[in-house]
Amino acid sequence: MSHKVTGNLRGLAPSELRRVDKLANRRVSRNEIVSLELAREIYNTAQTLRRRIGVLISRQGNVEEVFVGTKDILYLPDLPRYRLHTGRLRRLRLVFSDLSRHPEPHIPTDIYADLEKLRLDMVVSVKVNGNRSMASYAHIVPSLDFEKPTVRTEKIPEISCYDFDFSEFIKALEEELSAVTPDSQSRGETTAVLVGVYEKSDRHSEASMEELGELAKTAGLKVVGRVMQKRDIDPRTLLGKGKMEEVVLKCLRAGAQMIVFDRELKPSQWRAITNSTDLKVIDRSMLILDIFAQRANSSDGRLQVELAQLRYNLPRLVEKDAGLSRLTGGIGGRGPGETKLEIGRRRIRDRINELEKRIDKLSAERQLRRSRRQELPLVAILGYTNVGKSTLFNALTGSQVFVENKLFATLDPAHRRLVLSAPGHMAAGTGVPVGEALKAGGLCTVILTDTVGFIRNLPDELKNAFRATLEELNSASFFLHVLDVSDPELREHKESVEKILLEMGLADIPRVVVLNKIDLVAPEEIRLLSREFQAIPVSAKEKQGLELLTEKIQAGLFANRPQSRSAGKRSAGAQAALPT
Repeated sequence: MSHKVTGNLRGLAPSELRRVDKLANRRVSRNEIVSLELAREIYNTAQTLRRRIGVLISRQGNVEEVFVGTKDILYLPDLPRYRLHTGRLRRLRLVFSDLSRHPEPHIPTDIYADLEKLRLDMVVSVKVNGNRSMASYAHIVPSLDFEKPTVRTEKIPEISCYDFDFSEFIKALEEELSAVTPDSQSRGETTAVLVGVYEKSDRHSEASMEELGELAKTAGLKVVGRVMQKRDIDPRTLLGKGKMEEVVLKCLRAGAQMIVFDRELKPSQWRAITNSTDLKVIDRSMLILDIFAQRANSSDGRLQVELAQLRYNLPRLVEKDAGLSRLTGGIGGRGPGETKLEIGRRRIRDRINELEKRIDKLSAERQLRRSRRQELPLVAILGYTNVGKSTLFNALTGSQVFVENKLFATLDPAHRRLVLSAPGHMAAGTGVPVGEALKAGGLCTVILTDTVGFIRNLPDELKNAFRATLEELNSASFFLHVLDVSDPELREHKESVEKILLEMGLADIPRVVVLNKIDLVAPEEIRLLSREFQAIPVSAKEKQGLELLTEKIQAGLFANRPQSRSAGKRSAGAQAALPT
């Protein structure tokens, strides 16, 4: 039996197997879709076996693969060894027998899907009725509108009389396909389709999908399509089979190289989805981790990102290799030793342990630095990502930390001194201790820190890995909770930040709400929101409202200083709240 023959061969007699095997040695002319002899042989063999038969033919006319299905279904083999370039076809055409009751050759829906998914040159259905040999063929049509069907079907009433130059046709078709290849692919951009699967009761699905689009933009992806579905979440596959095929086809039509899901995929779900497509599949958490990897500039940040990525990827590696596990060492366990993937898992665990020790050392060093400045109160600017925290930090301190209108533009925390003063009290340089100056209501120097932005559904791996960075919040005497007053999701984002602070054991630290970007909103709306949140309206970009904000900071520090807890106690409480 030739290695080219695969599929449903169980139960076939030796003579039937030899008959199928002969198909693997057939050839057709480079200029014909299928020869009359091969079409009749494929159909008659399939009718004798009562099983569908398909063959893959190269552009040189050689039969590359022969596969046998059931009476109703034909499963195509994997084609990883056949190279597929951007804007090109697979250089293979599928010719198969049609055993249906249709009077003319019929191409099933699943074969049309295979044509697009596998980028085949052509699919050809053959049927023999007495002396008449018929065929129907379909091919991809070049189109700039990927939302519309991109397949054309033609009928061949009699194969022996059909005049068609396949070689010239496929050459012209590939030239047309290359001409309509998305510009993003020719420029080397990574293109992606975003997929959101939400519960039927989810009221924030649109906003969540918009946020995923912003995350993709920050990561450097070009979004070429979006798919949303509200359904009862399938714990095994997340998406239904039909919807997944729709997503894959949309990716192929749009020239997407990646699928990004707007939720954290369980390892089993990720495995099921990646088995249904050759495209790269990532989820929201993986995307955020990638952004952090791009933005981490300090050695601390890079260590913490690497730890988060390793923790996140380890269970997916285990899932992938679960069926290949071997026992090692001991009676009954001696043998070939560890598999390659098991070695990879062990190395990842060793690296995680090493990084955890280094991050613990970082925490101790940070604690030492904090103890040196413990006389100065710490005021932390926090809030949802991209609300203008760094712009406000620069406006208050006169600094020039990096600012960009993207999510997670700030990753490594920045610290600057901020001098607060009240008119009519002592001036700077009097030598009065800061604590006494604060009690007297006069001059006060504080440390202002700009922290990483929060986001809904922040990955646990990220919170755990960034505990050394987030410990800055544990030492804070006062919080500035910044909101983007122009954001329609303002209230939801505020709740998300407060939820994270509660989980970290920081909910009782005094704070003031700051409504930023007031230059973008009508004055009446600002007044209503300021009253609702007891907030200070400012425009960090235009430097409006900063004097009132500094007065509020000083008043808050003075009013709450006697009740503030020690940094050590807060640190212990926050550490207990962090996920393990």
